[in-house]
Amino acid sequence: MRTVTATAAAVTAALAAGAAASVAAGRLASDAALKAPPGRPLPTEPRLTVHGTAAGRITLTRDLATLRPGRYGLAGDGTHAVVGGVLPGAAHPVDTVVRRLERVTHGTLQAGDKAWLTPNLYVGSPRTALGLDHTDVEIPGELGDLPAWFVPGARGTWVIAVHGLATTREHAMNLMALLNGLHFPVLALAYRGDPGAPRPPDGLHHFGETEWLDLDAALRYAVGRGARRVVLLGWSTGATMALRAAARSGVRDTIAGLVLDSPVLSWETTLRALAAARRTPGALLPLAVRAAQGRTGLHADRADGGAGHGRLAVPALVFHGPGDRVAPWQFSRRFAAAHPRLVSLHTVQHAPHAAMWNAGPDPYEEALRRFLTPLM
Repeated sequence: MRTVTATAAAVTAALAAGAAASVAAGRLASDAALKAPPGRPLPTEPRLTVHGTAAGRITLTRDLATLRPGRYGLAGDGTHAVVGGVLPGAAHPVDTVVRRLERVTHGTLQAGDKAWLTPNLYVGSPRTALGLDHTDVEIPGELGDLPAWFVPGARGTWVIAVHGLATTREHAMNLMALLNGLHFPVLALAYRGDPGAPRPPDGLHHFGETEWLDLDAALRYAVGRGARRVVLLGWSTGATMALRAAARSGVRDTIAGLVLDSPVLSWETTLRALAAARRTPGALLPLAVRAAQGRTGLHADRADGGAGHGRLAVPALVFHGPGDRVAPWQFSRRFAAAHPRLVSLHTVQHAPHAAMWNAGPDPYEEALRRFLTPLM
């Protein structure tokens, strides 16, 4: 009897230890999304090596990322540059790619430096980066004051821009010159967890489920300062926040339209993708989802994969494409199919998450201009 009891106790202890280890592993895997720091690369973005620079060109590690079309920021520790398209005629070793080097914003690029591609072409502020007059404003939010840039414009319709995973409000500067040229007032928001903004109580991202309250505060701020109508422009989880605000805000009647770039319509899929990019074994991915639910209180995804997301009542323009490894394109396709009279889906090829503009700025801006014209 003592032997049997001891064996049972050992088995129970082993199972408990295994369960505790599984919980810890799931929690660690969920950190890839729940603790993604603003302004740092997502795990889906490879670290690249700078092999050399010359006048107007930069040589980088050959990777699917460095073969992408378009214009991107190239960020490293203490450096930022802007790179253009691949230079096909340039001589280079087979394991490298030569791209156009448009400018070095700050720092220096040297052989051996590590860097990553980012959608942010601009760093600093609208004034220092674009020469646009702006005001630094503080928006009263649920957790405290939220810093934002306000770029004035003559129209009564405002654009509120909200970034997503792993970026900051600097991302909005990609489109500020266009929006300013169309005379829209623009409010670019920093929300909970961003530099200068209040820290969320649990220190975690909630995929827009709580963050949308900060966008709601910005919406109320705009209405209180004369905005007759508002267009919400969001990338990634910022697009999720826009959908939440359009469905739940007490002043949602002022929302004239939504512009959604790479929207996260299935938080579970996005969390799995980011955890897998950190080489989490497939068997642990369900544990990562359960850990995220336990840590954040998020509900399981709807069975329709986001088709009914947000009870849409206003026109929406969605930019998305099959190259997005973080927020799969098929959910945007289902969303558009479920709202054929309200949603226009602009498909972008060969673009990573939240970088649909970077892959083709001209067609992106033309589609955006056409969408915004009747909302002016």
